[in-house]
Amino acid sequence: MAAEIETVTSMNRLELLHVADAVAREKGIERETVVFAMEEAIQKAARSKYGLENDIRAEIDATTGEIRLYRCLEVADLVENDATEISIQEARERNPDAQVGDILAENLPPVDFGRIAAQTAKQVIVQKVREAERERQYDEYKNRIGEIVNGLVKRVEYGSIIVDLGRAEAVVRRDELLPRESFRVGDRVRAHVYDVRRELRGPQIFLSRTHPQFMAKLFAQEVPEVYDSIIEIRSVARDPGSRAKIGVFSNDTSIDPVGACVGMRGSRVQAVVNELQGEKIDIIQWSPDAATFIVNALAPAEVTKVVLDEDAQRIEVVVPDDQLSLAIGRRGQNVRLASQLTGWDIDILTEAEESERRQEEFRERSQMFVDTLDVDEVIGQLLVTEGFTEIEEVAYAPLEELAAIEGFDDELAGELSSRAQSYLEKKEADLQKRRVELGVTDELNAVEGLNSTMLVTLGENEIKTLDDFADLAGDELLELLGVFGLGETEANEMIMAARAHWFDDEEEPVDSEGASESTADNEVAE
Repeated sequence: MAAEIETVTSMNRLELLHVADAVAREKGIERETVVFAMEEAIQKAARSKYGLENDIRAEIDATTGEIRLYRCLEVADLVENDATEISIQEARERNPDAQVGDILAENLPPVDFGRIAAQTAKQVIVQKVREAERERQYDEYKNRIGEIVNGLVKRVEYGSIIVDLGRAEAVVRRDELLPRESFRVGDRVRAHVYDVRRELRGPQIFLSRTHPQFMAKLFAQEVPEVYDSIIEIRSVARDPGSRAKIGVFSNDTSIDPVGACVGMRGSRVQAVVNELQGEKIDIIQWSPDAATFIVNALAPAEVTKVVLDEDAQRIEVVVPDDQLSLAIGRRGQNVRLASQLTGWDIDILTEAEESERRQEEFRERSQMFVDTLDVDEVIGQLLVTEGFTEIEEVAYAPLEELAAIEGFDDELAGELSSRAQSYLEKKEADLQKRRVELGVTDELNAVEGLNSTMLVTLGENEIKTLDDFADLAGDELLELLGVFGLGETEANEMIMAARAHWFDDEEEPVDSEGASESTADNEVAE
C-alpha cells in the first residue's frame, strides 16, 4: 500500500513538471518562470490555510518535482510577532549556532488543495504566466520598431484588428488602417511596427499601414538599390489610401533614383501600389537646393518662378494661370503633400496675381518715397526701380550710388540723402517724445537691440521699466516685437541681459557681509 502511495505521489510530481514544460513551450517563456509561478500559487494557498500573517515559502525541485513547504522565522532578542519571529533562546534549541537576524526554516506538511485554494492557485499561475509572456513580447519587439511584420488577423474589435504574429499579438487601430480597407479573420496582413510599449493590459505592439515609413520600407523590400543604401529615401508624405509623394536620392551618379524605384514597366512601384490598395505614388528626385526640390515636388504642375524666405521657411511659387488647379490639386492635396515632403510652407500664385501684387507694391513704395521725401512721382518710381524699399536705404546709401541712377546727378543725390536723413531724425525725435510721454525709462532705452519704435510699442503695452522687461518670457517678447524682425535667440539674449542687475543686487549684500565678517575677525585678532 505504501509503495502504491509513493508511486501515485511520484506520478503527481512528474505531472507537475510536465505541465510546467508544456506551458513554457506553448507561451514561449522560460520553464523556470512557470515553476516560480507555481511556487507562488502554492505559497498563497498555504498562507490561506496556515494564516496570512505567516511568512510561508514553497520550493519545487526542478528535477524530481518534489514540493517543500516551510515557514520562515527571524531570530530576534525581543519577539513582537510570534508568526514571523522567534526568540534567540528557542532558536538555539533548534540550532546552537543561531544568531540575531538569522532566518530559521520550519518544515510544514504538504497542503491538501481544496476547491477554492486550487482556483486561487490557478489564477496566480495564469497571471504570472501572462505577465512573463507580455514581458517576453516586449523584449522581443522593443528593438524592432520601424520593421515590417506579417501576421494573420486573429479577431476584429470595433474596427481595429488584432494580428497574430506567431509568438506575439499586435493591434492595428482603425485610424492606422487605410480608408475603405477591411480585413476578416484569417486574412494575412502586412504592417509597420511604429510603437512598442509596456502596458498593464491590452496590446503592447502597435502596427500601422498609414505611417509614411511603411511606404519607405515597402520600397526597400521591392527596390534592391534602396535596401543596399545606393538610393536613399529622404522624405515621404502620404494622404493614406489616396496619394503619396516620396523624395529619393542616388549616391551613385550613374543610377537614376526615380527610374530604379519605378522599375521595368513600373513593376516595382506597382507592387507597392497594390499593397497600399491603389494609392497613387509620385516619385520625386530629391535635391539639396530647396527651390529645385520644391519645384520637383509640385509635379506634375509647371512652375515659372519661386521666391524663397529662408528665415520663415516659406516659399512663393508662381505658376501659369492654366496650371493653378493642377498645382493645388484636389482639395489642396498636391500642394499639401509637397509642403509635407519638403518641410516648407508653400504659397501658390498665378502669373496674373503675382504681376498685380508686384504692381501694387511698386505703387505703394513709390508713393511712400513721394510723401516722405517730397519729390515727384517719377523720382519715387526711379528709386523703387533701382531696388530701394526703405527710407533708411536712401539716407545711408553712398552718394555715388544714388548719382549713378539714370537721370540723377550729384546735386539731386545729395538733396535726396539730406531729405531722407532729416525725415529719419524727425521721426526719431517724435518717437523719443512719445516714449517719454508713455513713461518708458531711460534704463530700458539703454538696452542693446531696442530701437525707438520698439520702445514705444513696449510702452503702449505697459512695459515701461527694466524690471517689467526682465519679467517677460521669450515668447511674450516675440509676440510684441516679432513684427520688427526680432528672432527667438535675440529675444532671449536681451531678456537675460535685462535680468543681469537682479543678480548684481544679490551679490552685494554677501560681499559686504563677508567684508564686515573679515573686519570683525581682524579686530578680534588685534
